[in-house]
Amino acid sequence: MASKPKKKPAKQPAKKGRAALKWLGGLFLLSALAGGGTGFFAWYNYTKPGPLPVATDVVVPHGGYASTISALQQAQVLPSGWFTDKLFVTAISLTRKSGQLHAAELHFPQHVSMQNVLFILRHGKPVLHKLTIPEGLSAHQIQAIIASAPFLEGEAPLPAEGSTLPQTYNYLRNSQRADIVKRAQNAMQTALDTIWQKHDPALDGTISSPQVLLVLASLIEKETALPAERPMVARVFLNRLQKGMKLQTDPTVIYAITHGNPPLGRALTHTDLATPDPYNTYAVTGLPPGPICSPGMSSLEAAAHPASGDALFFVANGNGGHNFSTTLAEHNRNVSAFRQHNTH
Repeated sequence: MASKPKKKPAKQPAKKGRAALKWLGGLFLLSALAGGGTGFFAWYNYTKPGPLPVATDVVVPHGGYASTISALQQAQVLPSGWFTDKLFVTAISLTRKSGQLHAAELHFPQHVSMQNVLFILRHGKPVLHKLTIPEGLSAHQIQAIIASAPFLEGEAPLPAEGSTLPQTYNYLRNSQRADIVKRAQNAMQTALDTIWQKHDPALDGTISSPQVLLVLASLIEKETALPAERPMVARVFLNRLQKGMKLQTDPTVIYAITHGNPPLGRALTHTDLATPDPYNTYAVTGLPPGPICSPGMSSLEAAAHPASGDALFFVANGNGGHNFSTTLAEHNRNVSAFRQHNTH
């Protein structure tokens, strides 16, 4: 008698299938706890758009699941209620192999689903805040910007003049203000070292060190806001230094009066120009003893790579730029033209 053919053993579900069954089983159980229904009802609530009306940043605190859920519900990221609490905790448990939840300031998009909330809690990047230090500010001004920046802690120390690099810095909520200052100082030191390594060798007889280059760059920064003009301004200053001429740049006189704690609040006078001070380049020959602001990369590069030429003078042209000249007579004509421009 022929034997009956053996039945093929049933295929075992793949790992993903088993995980899905386990997940649905947990949701069926949760639905039963909630008073009946099916796991599909729980799945629908897990994946449907949430109540968050607009995208927002939420500080997720350290602690257990209860504190996390409470913070998200207060921010309207999650709906309130017993069912949500149970569903979310069950989802955390059933997907725990996906990673731990993180305490941080996190960004949640509008109407984010519970499923995506859980993903963000595990894999979202902390919110980064931005602080911008503009070019040409004094140490006192930079200190004030850092002191007033939101979501930072601690006092903002007064940095050494010119020691911080103007740029935008990202930071996490509750970072220390002193750390921002240190980062800006490290950035300036790195930039200055890099630029100095590639500076024009012809400068060596006049600019003896990176610190002297920084001083020159600070004068360039205060004299013009046009990047294209900065190499020419650098050339004028270098030509005057090489000839032993006074630099006669107004920003140094202002710094001699204010010490970088602006504003001056008035025009310079002849008495100001004649007042002896190490920073007053109308009264002393050579560069001032230190920088008068924090110059940006453009001014640092201009100081390291000046334009060529014999120009010794420049004056504002009334249109946002400057006219450059090699002789005093030409310079005086440019000054007269500027004055006539201002009277019209």
